[in-house]
Amino acid sequence: MQVREILRVKGGTLFTVTPQQSLAVAIDSMADLDVGSLVVMEAGKMVGMLTFREVLLALKQHASSPEGITVGDVMVANPVTAFPDMEANDLRRLMIEKRSRYLPVVDGETLMGVISFLDVAKAVLEEQSFENKMLKSYIKNWPGETPAA
Repeated sequence: MQVREILRVKGGTLFTVTPQQSLAVAIDSMADLDVGSLVVMEAGKMVGMLTFREVLLALKQHASSPEGITVGDVMVANPVTAFPDMEANDLRRLMIEKRSRYLPVVDGETLMGVISFLDVAKAVLEEQSFENKMLKSYIKNWPGETPAA
């Protein structure tokens, strides 16, 4: 299974912020949208990622108040990215090695979407379930031995 297949099932909806936006507004957006990450865009290009990890670290460093902090102050600049033709196992390995729960998927200069570790887990589970059904069907319909004449 490739990343492009996971994105197709998940959908390519992107939730974005700008580096100049306040962290408080970004936190509200993440809560309202029920997402764990936002893509940081500037002049039509991805310049970073904001995840709940960066939000928590920023709140810890600033006495639990996001006031006066911008997204650009805490975002991950130049985040690790995935590619559409990457295999799911390579994607999982990359996410684990880089400790990234959310990876933007890029094709050249085009941002195609963001894949979460949960998206990968769901896709793998669905693929395994499909393969299991196919194997059971194959076994059930296995041709029996023909009696000797």
